[in-house]
Amino acid sequence: MLAGIDPDSAIDRLRARRPESRRHAQGSYDALFAPADTAHASLAERAAVATFVAALHRQDSAVAYYQALLAREDERLVSTVLNLADLAGRLAPHGPYGDFVGENVPESVPGPRFAVTDLASTYILGDRLTAALEHAHLLTLHPRDAAPADLERLEDAGWSATGIVTLSQLVAFLAFQLRVVAGLRALQDARAALDPAASIREGAGQ
Repeated sequence: MLAGIDPDSAIDRLRARRPESRRHAQGSYDALFAPADTAHASLAERAAVATFVAALHRQDSAVAYYQALLAREDERLVSTVLNLADLAGRLAPHGPYGDFVGENVPESVPGPRFAVTDLASTYILGDRLTAALEHAHLLTLHPRDAAPADLERLEDAGWSATGIVTLSQLVAFLAFQLRVVAGLRALQDARAALDPAASIREGAGQ
């Protein structure tokens, strides 16, 4: 759906050749966004983090999708999350960043780390979600810089060990999902460029 794939199109048939990959990807989504237990990470927190991460990846369809999930859970969070994502994107428009040690130092790429400094945003988000968005930015654009101190900040904000694992899994899944979407769209664009009439024929059911 996020890639805009039409049923029975060439790309849809291509995806059908990987049933196990499709099943496991959907299973991961269901476990994260339709879980049996939300005691350690609420649905609103999950949707807010997903909206923020999708915006960092500049995936408009995913932003719209997860924004709708967030609005359903807690509409008052939507504008704040989107504004912070826009701020984070302008602060660090490229990536990933991070520092290496030893012989890999030449591969280091310095870049700013994101922090929510606006008191109004912190008030709306609360300590837990504020810390979660900062950590999501770290895992998305500074993955090599993540350290025990970052986990301690989550704990200080009220995240349990199980909640921290869920948060990390969520960001990792989104990185996978959004790259698959980008890849599928690239395939569709390439096919359309090679055969502009293909989409017309498929739309006509031929």
